Amino acid sequence: MKKVIAMQDLDCANCAAKMERSIAQIEGVKSCNINFMMQKMTLELADDNTETILNNVKTAVRKIEPDCRLKI
Repeated sequence: MKKVIAMQDLDCANCAAKMERSIAQIEGVKSCNINFMMQKMTLELADDNTETILNNVKTAVRKIEPDCRLKI
């Protein structure tokens, strides 16, 4: 399943790269691409347990940049 998520208050391209690496390691995430300029995240997820995966993604984002919010 492919999911595009708008991001708010992503301030740093380096932080976006850190988020990509961290999110890619979450179980159930096949791929993660963050476009810093467009403030969008594109995720390729396993079809099962999507809600849990997205909660883990939110947690990973907050650990790297606490002010960044995902518009899911």
